[in-house]
Amino acid sequence: MGMTLLLGGAASGKSRTATALAAGTGGPVTLIATAEALDEEMVARIARHRAQRPDTWTVAEEPLALTVAIERVATPDVLIVDCLTLWVSNLMGDGAMSDDDVLALAAAAAKACASRDAPTIVVSNEVGAGIVPMHALARRYRDLLGRVNATFGDEAETVALMVAGRAVRLSDPVTTLEDR
Repeated sequence: MGMTLLLGGAASGKSRTATALAAGTGGPVTLIATAEALDEEMVARIARHRAQRPDTWTVAEEPLALTVAIERVATPDVLIVDCLTLWVSNLMGDGAMSDDDVLALAAAAAKACASRDAPTIVVSNEVGAGIVPMHALARRYRDLLGRVNATFGDEAETVALMVAGRAVRLSDPVTTLEDR
Protein backbone atom coordinates (compact mmCIF):
# COMPACT_ATOMS: atom_id res chain seq x y z
CA MET A 1 0.00 0.00 0.00
CA GLY A 2 2.84 2.34 0.66
CA MET A 3 4.45 4.23 3.47
CA THR A 4 3.98 7.90 4.28
CA LEU A 5 6.78 9.63 6.21
CA LEU A 6 5.82 12.78 8.12
CA LEU A 7 8.77 14.93 9.15
CA GLY A 8 8.84 18.24 10.98
CA GLY A 9 9.87 20.15 14.03
CA ALA A 10 8.50 19.67 17.52
CA ALA A 11 4.76 20.35 17.78
CA SER A 12 4.48 20.93 14.03
CA GLY A 13 1.39 18.72 13.62
CA LYS A 14 3.03 15.42 12.66
CA SER A 15 1.19 13.20 15.15
CA ARG A 16 -2.09 15.04 14.67
CA THR A 17 -1.83 14.59 10.91
CA ALA A 18 -0.90 10.91 11.25
CA THR A 19 -3.93 10.42 13.48
CA ALA A 20 -6.23 12.15 11.00
CA LEU A 21 -4.87 10.19 8.03
CA ALA A 22 -5.31 6.87 9.81
CA ALA A 23 -8.77 7.71 11.15
CA GLY A 24 -9.81 8.84 7.66
CA THR A 25 -9.37 5.33 6.29
CA GLY A 26 -12.25 4.06 8.45
CA GLY A 27 -10.35 0.84 9.10
CA PRO A 28 -8.66 -0.63 12.14
CA VAL A 29 -5.54 1.18 13.33
CA THR A 30 -2.50 0.05 15.27
CA LEU A 31 -0.10 2.60 16.69
CA ILE A 32 3.44 1.67 17.69
CA ALA A 33 4.59 4.16 20.33
CA THR A 34 8.33 4.39 20.91
CA ALA A 35 8.17 6.86 23.82
CA GLU A 36 8.94 5.88 27.37
CA ALA A 37 7.47 7.80 30.33
CA LEU A 38 10.79 8.40 32.05
CA ASP A 39 9.92 11.80 33.56
CA GLU A 40 6.87 13.94 34.32
CA GLU A 41 7.13 15.93 31.09
CA MET A 42 7.02 12.72 29.03
CA VAL A 43 4.12 11.42 31.12
CA ALA A 44 2.17 14.59 30.21
CA ARG A 45 3.22 14.42 26.53
CA ILE A 46 2.11 10.78 26.27
CA ALA A 47 -1.22 11.65 27.92
CA ARG A 48 -1.81 14.42 25.34
CA HIS A 49 -1.11 12.01 22.49
CA ARG A 50 -3.46 9.39 23.99
CA ALA A 51 -6.24 11.99 24.25
CA GLN A 52 -5.88 12.78 20.53
CA ARG A 53 -6.55 9.25 19.29
CA PRO A 54 -9.61 7.00 19.40
CA ASP A 55 -9.89 4.48 22.24
CA THR A 56 -10.63 1.74 19.70
CA TRP A 57 -7.09 1.78 18.32
CA THR A 58 -4.59 -0.89 19.27
CA VAL A 59 -1.45 0.54 20.84
CA ALA A 60 1.85 -1.32 21.10
CA GLU A 61 4.53 0.34 23.20
CA GLU A 62 7.91 -0.64 21.79
CA PRO A 63 10.94 1.57 22.48
CA LEU A 64 13.56 -0.68 20.84
CA ALA A 65 12.44 -3.71 18.77
CA LEU A 66 10.65 -1.71 16.09
CA THR A 67 10.89 -4.18 13.19
CA VAL A 68 9.49 -6.99 15.33
CA ALA A 69 6.60 -4.75 16.40
CA ILE A 70 5.90 -3.74 12.78
CA GLU A 71 5.85 -7.35 11.63
CA ARG A 72 3.32 -8.25 14.35
CA VAL A 73 0.70 -5.76 13.12
CA ALA A 74 -2.27 -7.40 11.38
CA THR A 75 -2.41 -6.88 7.62
CA PRO A 76 -5.68 -4.94 7.42
CA ASP A 77 -4.63 -2.45 10.11
CA VAL A 78 -3.37 0.98 9.20
CA LEU A 79 -0.07 1.34 11.05
CA ILE A 80 1.29 4.48 12.69
CA VAL A 81 4.87 4.49 13.99
CA ASP A 82 5.28 7.44 16.35
CA CYS A 83 8.13 8.22 16.41
CA LEU A 84 11.57 7.53 14.96
CA THR A 85 12.99 10.46 16.93
CA LEU A 86 12.56 8.73 20.27
CA TRP A 87 13.37 5.32 18.84
CA VAL A 88 16.83 6.49 17.72
CA SER A 89 17.35 8.16 21.09
CA ASN A 90 16.38 4.93 22.84
CA LEU A 91 18.79 2.91 20.70
CA MET A 92 21.61 5.34 21.47
CA GLY A 93 20.67 5.36 25.17
CA ASP A 94 23.10 2.84 26.58
CA GLY A 95 25.94 3.79 24.26
CA ALA A 96 26.57 0.20 23.17
CA MET A 97 25.06 0.53 19.69
CA SER A 98 27.14 1.92 16.83
CA ASP A 99 25.72 4.22 14.18
CA ASP A 100 26.03 1.39 11.65
CA ASP A 101 23.99 -0.87 13.97
CA VAL A 102 21.25 1.78 14.25
CA LEU A 103 21.23 2.31 10.47
CA ALA A 104 20.93 -1.44 9.86
CA LEU A 105 17.94 -1.59 12.23
CA ALA A 106 16.45 1.45 10.48
CA ALA A 107 16.85 -0.15 7.06
CA ALA A 108 15.08 -3.30 8.24
CA ALA A 109 12.25 -1.32 9.87
CA ALA A 110 11.82 0.91 6.80
CA LYS A 111 11.60 -2.13 4.52
CA ALA A 112 9.08 -3.75 6.88
CA CYS A 113 6.94 -0.60 6.76
CA ALA A 114 7.16 -0.26 2.98
CA SER A 115 6.31 -3.90 2.32
CA ARG A 116 3.06 -3.91 4.29
CA ASP A 117 -0.21 -4.51 2.42
CA ALA A 118 -1.93 -1.74 4.38
CA PRO A 119 -1.13 1.96 4.76
CA THR A 120 1.75 2.85 7.08
CA ILE A 121 2.41 6.31 8.48
CA VAL A 122 5.76 7.03 10.12
CA VAL A 123 6.47 10.13 12.21
CA SER A 124 9.88 11.67 12.87
CA ASN A 125 11.37 15.00 13.80
CA GLU A 126 13.61 16.94 11.47
CA VAL A 127 16.30 18.10 13.88
CA GLY A 128 19.06 19.08 11.47
CA ALA A 129 17.74 22.49 10.44
CA GLY A 130 19.00 24.40 13.48
CA ILE A 131 22.38 25.40 14.79
CA VAL A 132 25.25 22.96 15.10
CA PRO A 133 24.99 21.49 18.60
CA MET A 134 27.80 22.25 21.02
CA HIS A 135 28.25 18.69 22.30
CA ALA A 136 29.52 15.67 20.36
CA LEU A 137 26.65 13.42 21.48
CA ALA A 138 24.05 15.95 20.29
CA ARG A 139 25.84 16.26 16.92
CA ARG A 140 25.97 12.48 16.61
CA TYR A 141 22.24 12.24 17.38
CA ARG A 142 21.35 14.98 14.88
CA ASP A 143 23.39 13.36 12.12
CA LEU A 144 22.23 9.82 12.87
CA LEU A 145 18.55 10.79 12.98
CA GLY A 146 18.99 12.59 9.66
CA ARG A 147 20.41 9.42 8.15
CA VAL A 148 17.60 7.31 9.65
CA ASN A 149 15.02 9.74 8.24
CA ALA A 150 16.67 9.51 4.81
CA THR A 151 16.61 5.70 5.05
CA PHE A 152 12.86 5.79 5.67
CA GLY A 153 12.43 8.46 2.99
CA ASP A 154 14.11 6.18 0.45
CA GLU A 155 11.46 3.52 1.14
CA ALA A 156 8.46 5.86 1.46
CA GLU A 157 5.88 6.41 -1.24
CA THR A 158 5.11 9.87 0.16
CA VAL A 159 7.28 12.17 2.28
CA ALA A 160 5.87 15.39 3.73
CA LEU A 161 7.36 18.13 5.85
CA MET A 162 5.00 19.45 8.50
CA VAL A 163 5.21 23.19 9.21
CA ALA A 164 2.63 24.99 11.39
CA GLY A 165 0.20 22.11 11.01
CA ARG A 166 0.45 22.13 7.22
CA ALA A 167 2.04 19.47 5.03
CA VAL A 168 4.49 20.30 2.27
CA ARG A 169 4.92 17.27 0.02
CA LEU A 170 8.57 16.56 -0.76
CA SER A 171 9.70 15.18 -4.09
CA ASP A 172 12.57 12.88 -4.96
CA PRO A 173 15.46 15.23 -5.76
CA VAL A 174 16.90 12.99 -8.48
CA THR A 175 13.55 12.71 -10.26
CA THR A 176 12.94 16.44 -9.86
CA LEU A 177 16.33 17.34 -11.33
CA GLU A 178 15.96 14.85 -14.19
CA ASP A 179 12.63 16.45 -15.17
CA ARG A 180 14.29 19.79 -15.89
